[in-house]
Amino acid sequence: MAGTVRFFALILIACRVLLTDASFQPALVLDMAEILLENYCFPENLVGMQEAIQQAISSGEILHISDRKTLAGVLTAGVQGALNDPRLTVSYEPNYTPITPPALQSLPTEQLIRLIRNTVKLEVMDNNVGYLRIDRIIGQETVAKLGQLLHDNIWKKVAHTSAMIFDLRFSTAGEISGVPYIVSYFSDSDPLLHIDTIYERPTNTTMALWTIPNLLGERYGKRKELIVLISKRTMGAAEAVAYILKHLKRAIIVGERSAGGSVKVEKLRVGDSGFYITVPVARSVNPVTGQSWEVTGVSPSVIPDAIVLAEDAVERAHEIIAFHKDILDLVQEAGDLLEKHYTVPEVAAKVSRLLQSKLTEGLYRSVVDYESLASQLTADLQETSGDHRLHIFNCDIEPESLHNIPKIPSPEEVGFIIDALFKVEVLSGNIGYLRFDMMEDIKVLGAIGTQLIKVVWNKLVNTDTLIIDMRYNTGGYSTAIPLLCTYFFDAQPLKHLYTIFDHSKTNVTKVMTLPEVLGQRYGSQKDIYILTSHITGSAAEAFTRTMKELKRATVIGEPTIGGAISSGTYQIGNSILYASIPNQAVLSAVTGKAWSVSGVEPHIAAQASDALNVAQKIISSKRQKKKIREI
Repeated sequence: MAGTVRFFALILIACRVLLTDASFQPALVLDMAEILLENYCFPENLVGMQEAIQQAISSGEILHISDRKTLAGVLTAGVQGALNDPRLTVSYEPNYTPITPPALQSLPTEQLIRLIRNTVKLEVMDNNVGYLRIDRIIGQETVAKLGQLLHDNIWKKVAHTSAMIFDLRFSTAGEISGVPYIVSYFSDSDPLLHIDTIYERPTNTTMALWTIPNLLGERYGKRKELIVLISKRTMGAAEAVAYILKHLKRAIIVGERSAGGSVKVEKLRVGDSGFYITVPVARSVNPVTGQSWEVTGVSPSVIPDAIVLAEDAVERAHEIIAFHKDILDLVQEAGDLLEKHYTVPEVAAKVSRLLQSKLTEGLYRSVVDYESLASQLTADLQETSGDHRLHIFNCDIEPESLHNIPKIPSPEEVGFIIDALFKVEVLSGNIGYLRFDMMEDIKVLGAIGTQLIKVVWNKLVNTDTLIIDMRYNTGGYSTAIPLLCTYFFDAQPLKHLYTIFDHSKTNVTKVMTLPEVLGQRYGSQKDIYILTSHITGSAAEAFTRTMKELKRATVIGEPTIGGAISSGTYQIGNSILYASIPNQAVLSAVTGKAWSVSGVEPHIAAQASDALNVAQKIISSKRQKKKIREI
């Protein structure tokens, strides 16, 4: 009822603003409301309308407007705004005479043939691509009358093409009853498909539209390439065809957003006046989406998969058809790379089979370029494997990660690198604070080691407690993890940190602390706190997890990202697509099981922004308790 009250409120406000002359009778609104209640295709939106009208009339708020065309505009604005339906219009046409055009099927055969010739164009283009343009979709009775002629002169000439461009850019009229015929030619005969449901309000009846079991001639089927072109002029039955084929995942839609039409509208006289209201009397409900191809609010209904200007749509369709010829090899190559390199072979095989299955079923049909293919592949890989680290991306320039060779800094660059990566401070109470934002390669650390010990480590090694801040460290090289961990354990015995299984090389490496390091060790007794955030990942996360599992540090902050200690970057064929695949499984030194991809859970949960304060409070509290025990 809220919508209808708003409807009449809008009318009353507009009336008050525009005119205050008197002669309009409230009966007009009552008659208009009765028409809507009996004919509008969304009756559920009109609940409470009569009560709202009576309240408005009884309150005396309805003002009188003498200018009928002005009143028609006010009523139109009110009803459209209240029901959010731009198809509802009110007009004042005292001399209007309804004209009912003759039914198409009743026209002489010769006239029908001329009409079809003027509204259908066809061509077999290069590479056996069919082009079929239909500017008016004819209904089932006309199809029955001209079926053999349509087949012999139109369909037969394009049915054997290997791909088709179906052009509906100029289709502005048509009959809904013809939609099942078109959809059926682009579907298999079995099973029959429920493609639409039409509800008609005046008769309160519902009709389900299904594909047709028997057709003249050969079907195009559901396997061959189909591109449907639409424009901002595409309306009505053509929109229904495009919407249905899109959501059956049978066709790619290319062009502009469609006009936004209706199944059926009627222009109905309001009482005995010269006012008429145009009302959508039927609506469509798609069985796949539960929604309609019709206009919704002020938005057009059919949105293309590839949005281009209407005049560029044919060229774009040819590009997509050419691109699709490569998809088979690209998807197969992605699956092969996964099976060759991914750390969990049984999962890799499962995902590879799924990609092949989706490809066979045509579920990559909506892909229109490398970017959309990368997005679809990534979603499928991650959903099936449960591993968010699997990623496909497109890159016009060969990514540096493909080679992953660390750059050894020059002597002049050493100081800059240390300043950029490390922040050091001794806090009150002789608490060391070390923040570093990237895990460098072991060779780089070797090159800067002497100066790093002098500028960074010597300031911290004699502190009583150390806070290591990894909140801003998204990862880097894992080769330096053993070196970093070594500083926090005793020289003997060597400590088993974790074990690496490399699927690509099929070898196992046991990672241990190092027997010797530059400078002094921090040792195994003093407390260490590691701060984390939701972006702490890759090698930084592996360092944190190792220190936590070996009970050498207390972790404070947010769960980490769940990244891979090592991911390889592999080119997919000769394309601009690349796969980032975790190629090493890390086995816990404590449990012997593979590390989870869900990230490191902190010992003490805290917002990343508050983690340092929390650590300092814990350190202070621990010292206070120690003093009390000593007393």
